[in-house]
Amino acid sequence: MISAIANGLSNSTLANIAQNTTASVSIETTLKSIGRPGFILIDNEISPATKKYAAAKEFLYQATCLAVYLALITPVFKKGAFTLAKKTFFKNKPEFAKFKNATEYLDYHNLASKNITNRRATLMKDHSRDKFLHDGLREDLTKNKNPEKYPLIKGTIELGSLIGSVLGLAILAPQISHVTIHPMLRALGLEKKDAPKTEQKNDVKLDKKA
Repeated sequence: MISAIANGLSNSTLANIAQNTTASVSIETTLKSIGRPGFILIDNEISPATKKYAAAKEFLYQATCLAVYLALITPVFKKGAFTLAKKTFFKNKPEFAKFKNATEYLDYHNLASKNITNRRATLMKDHSRDKFLHDGLREDLTKNKNPEKYPLIKGTIELGSLIGSVLGLAILAPQISHVTIHPMLRALGLEKKDAPKTEQKNDVKLDKKA
């Protein structure tokens, strides 16, 4: 079963999906944070006060989702997936022993994705990588035109990113937004702290999907 999982994670399709997901989620959420508030503000069917409140709330929600996604979900789940796989499912896989953490692997992968001339130039100028380019990794990068990119590790990290995207945007981001948005609205003077809930309702139904 572990072998089947490894083969699935090594498939380049997973990495492509994950990379496309990261880009599409970031772009889509950014556009929503601009487009939705803008649409609300140009709607002449609702009062100016309601437009201002609804547009600010929608902007803050989308901005919070994007911040959670970029600053917490992707990095945490990528690193967590690597660590979990290295210590449990693939602890006997030699490729995982070559890298201490996901950051080291991703740095190596970025170098391996460059052409050999750029790799050599980068390594000559930047010696910060010397501390982890061991076990033949430096030789592979400087002498081989197409160095090993360890697709199993790449697939593991991207799977963690996908899981983080789903859990973060569906569960974590809404919870954080619920806690943070209302204080920010009050700080902007758009919401009264002790006002009855009926006074703070607006007549626009907002789509809360990130």
